[in-house]
Amino acid sequence: MLQPMRSTVDLSRGAQLFHALSDETRLEILEKLKHGERCVCDLQDECGAAQSRLSFHLRVLKEAGLVTDRREGRWSYYSIAPDAIAELHDIAVDLQPSKLRVLARASGRCCG
Repeated sequence: MLQPMRSTVDLSRGAQLFHALSDETRLEILEKLKHGERCVCDLQDECGAAQSRLSFHLRVLKEAGLVTDRREGRWSYYSIAPDAIAELHDIAVDLQPSKLRVLARASGRCCG
């Protein structure tokens, strides 16, 4: 009989990351940032977003740890946090079905 496998995924952290990615505007911001650091004014122009809307989405991404910011004078510059992207990758990989479970289902075995 197959035993339930223990999850190594931090479900709370996974939910936080996936929530931050659940909005098209936030994905667009990450798309712009994958090419390197951007000033918030550049992101505003590139995304066609009002400053208040952009700030909200940047805050969600920052709170999830997906982006970092730095201040230079009056301006804020944002960039992707590579460690968070690697963490997101690891969570997604860890959620893949195990080969043992897939083989058990293919052989017709279920609940023992």
